[in-house]
Amino acid sequence: MSGKIICWLLATILLATSSSAQAQQPAAKIPRIGFQFDSPLSAVAARVEGFRQGLRELGYVEGKNIIIEWRSAEGKPERRNEIAADWARLKVDIIVTGGPTTTSAAKEATSTIPIVMAFDNDPVGNGFVASLARPGGNITGLSTLAPDISGKQLELLKEVLPRLSRVAVVGSSTTPGNAQSLKETELAARALAVQLQYLDVRDPKDIETAFRAAGKGRADSVLVLTSPVINPYRKEIAELAVKNRLPAIYSTPESSSMGS
Repeated sequence: MSGKIICWLLATILLATSSSAQAQQPAAKIPRIGFQFDSPLSAVAARVEGFRQGLRELGYVEGKNIIIEWRSAEGKPERRNEIAADWARLKVDIIVTGGPTTTSAAKEATSTIPIVMAFDNDPVGNGFVASLARPGGNITGLSTLAPDISGKQLELLKEVLPRLSRVAVVGSSTTPGNAQSLKETELAARALAVQLQYLDVRDPKDIETAFRAAGKGRADSVLVLTSPVINPYRKEIAELAVKNRLPAIYSTPESSSMGS
């Protein structure tokens, strides 16, 4: 459903853009979209195809009546701003961002090119929009409930594992919305009498270290928060959870299927 909403937003903006262009120029211009991810494109292949399919359903076919420039920072934070600056230089019609970190980079690069967020944990708190009802500025898109459901995820773990007492929470402190997710998890942990062990993953090399720390901390389970640092390594994380015999709960369904 979220992919269809994103495509609908794009179609609305494209229609407004093309109508304005046609009013100014006799020749029709093929709209150009800049789609920016933090994760490698191979890690988000299903989402890329879903995006293409959504556009096709609205009559936009890549390479025919629309051009899409796909760019990934490949998990390298320093690449975000470089890619965002390219969009401003190329004067794309719309920028689509795959997460809050890429939205932040795009926001710094331009205040005029429309930006559509694929998702954001807290677009108001992160300063991307004035409010959910009236975004204002040049940014719109989808807001997730990721921070709010973190506490619910812990509740689900407790239901599945009634004797649950220690949970390792794997997240990235540099990810927007991470602090709020952790806060919601802590509130749930107090109510459930569960002790949390927060493991900060700022770099891919920290993942194995985090699982070793979870073992030393006698964790009964692992709760993995969403993060552009963690997401490209969903398969490795799921395998480590299985290897360490740690029941785990994730933010995306793709992660849970990888550990089977």
